[in-house]
Amino acid sequence: MSRLELTPDTPGLNFYKLMTAVVVPRPIAWVCTLSDEGTVNLAPHSFYTVACARPPIVMFSSVGTKDTLRNVRATGEFTISLAHAPLLEQVNNSAARFEPDQSEPAQLDIHMEPSSHVRPPRVTHSPVSVEATLHSLTELGDSTMILGDVVAVCVDEAVMVDGHPDYTRLDPLARLGRDEWALHAEVVSVPRPVRPDDISSR
Repeated sequence: MSRLELTPDTPGLNFYKLMTAVVVPRPIAWVCTLSDEGTVNLAPHSFYTVACARPPIVMFSSVGTKDTLRNVRATGEFTISLAHAPLLEQVNNSAARFEPDQSEPAQLDIHMEPSSHVRPPRVTHSPVSVEATLHSLTELGDSTMILGDVVAVCVDEAVMVDGHPDYTRLDPLARLGRDEWALHAEVVSVPRPVRPDDISSR
């Protein structure tokens, strides 16, 4: 196997584009915040994951200082709506750089509804929303890592199977490199071994 060795100092290389092409697929945090003036901001962030289960904490990163980061600093609250494949166009369009006093949902006709525990609303037609309060911020170079304490997860009953959210019904989007997205990913079930004896030979 022939490999290219690339470093952040490789001439002419955009390392951001390289990293987002090889760390794939990435889930989307479709983050809604409120400004001090009450403007609803909605933007996708593809550096997103669960940071802790007990207590439940989610993490996403803001690359640069965007409206999302400013609003989280000011109000300490946000929601994350699942980026659902049927909403691809709205998710993608909400990445546009609207002015701080312009609301993406209003400009793009994205329906919102009140949250249960925080002031920022959630996307009505997303099957899952996470409501969170600010845990902490960590600055990392040109980005800021935002950790949020999860106060509620609201799930559409239509995506539940046997009391658990079903992946195929959630139909989540994932970001790849460049302008590429992953849709309707194939699902396989592989039992996870607890002990070495649980590993089957194939």
